[in-house]
Amino acid sequence: MKADLQLKNGVDEELNLDPAINAAAVGVDIHEGVVTLSGHLLSYAEKLAAERAAEKVSGLRAVVVNPDVRPASVVSDEAIATAARDALQWERIEAASRRHAEREAKRTNVSMRDGTVTLSGHVGTRAERLAAIGAAWSAPGVGAVVDNLQLS
Repeated sequence: MKADLQLKNGVDEELNLDPAINAAAVGVDIHEGVVTLSGHLLSYAEKLAAERAAEKVSGLRAVVVNPDVRPASVVSDEAIATAARDALQWERIEAASRRHAEREAKRTNVSMRDGTVTLSGHVGTRAERLAAIGAAWSAPGVGAVVDNLQLS
């Protein structure tokens, strides 16, 4: 098994290589092969990227992800809901024909309150559900996503 210092250097290197991560904002602590990531990141996507980067290092026993997600600026609930709705629609357009996306958009509702996006309505597949959830998380200022989507 690699020494903790070697593992830390590997995790630091992976964090620095990923342009989606502000490596300076991620704290890395390793004890007996278990890495704990900490800090304050600007988005949930950056938090996931940091976790994936750490998981690339061979020899780690486990990865604990504890960074807080703190958006850079305060964004109104309306702006967040609009961004989530726009991102959701773009994911559908990428995934299927325009007609399919329009039909699905009518069956899905997005609401926003206090930084929490709530998704409700119906989606056709698990992939569409995951795309909707991912799109909601990618909107600026989102602190939580409630998935009330139904598969139909």
